[in-house]
Amino acid sequence: MLAIIGGSGFARLAGLGNARREVVRTPYGDPSCALTHGEFDGRPIVFLARHGYGHTIAPHEINYRANVWALRQVGVTQVVAVATVGGIRPDCVAGCLVVPDQLVDYTWGRRHTFFEGADQPVTHIDITWPYDAALRVQLLEAARRCGEPIIDGAVYGCTQGPRLETAAEIARLARDGCDLVGMTGMPEAGLAREAHLAYASLCVVANRAAGLGESRCGISMPDILAVLEATMGRVRTVLAEVARR
Repeated sequence: MLAIIGGSGFARLAGLGNARREVVRTPYGDPSCALTHGEFDGRPIVFLARHGYGHTIAPHEINYRANVWALRQVGVTQVVAVATVGGIRPDCVAGCLVVPDQLVDYTWGRRHTFFEGADQPVTHIDITWPYDAALRVQLLEAARRCGEPIIDGAVYGCTQGPRLETAAEIARLARDGCDLVGMTGMPEAGLAREAHLAYASLCVVANRAAGLGESRCGISMPDILAVLEATMGRVRTVLAEVARR
């Protein structure tokens, strides 16, 4: 069963048939919100708003463990995570859709593993390739069937937030090889791997990152919101196509 995690600008998934909400309790506390169950062309799907339905939970305050655990608990096997990002690489401009294939974690202090505590063995998971290859292909092929331009492959740099980055920090991320910058890619991807869930991300570039292009002198939040409003319909189209297959 497929789950979609919605990020900033994508707190609801329209077009679901037989929609219902389920409150799920986990050993790690409450997830961001109730899960929404529904169907696309008769195929089951689960939706979770990462920041809560009212977008009230900051990136560093999200209970990532509870979110991932709740999805696994209801039978989810695949997760597509929608993420709003800033573009660092020159071709990653506002309005682009990107399916990253790598990430770099710059976060700190987040509860990032299920394997901790005296009753848990020391466990090292392989995350050489953090995104599931088959699910990435499904996303890319769905976009192409819909006629939606999409970028295949990018390095996602995950920062702590909730503040945006300085121009110097973006320059550092660029030197590190990052093509995109966001705030929620980790520990979400790592926890999904620990939970044996196939995980991939569909990123929406909302703006050029700090110090670049139109963001050279500063970042306009109204401009970001306008880009998201114009782009999220395309995201829904691609996700619906993924869900139907």
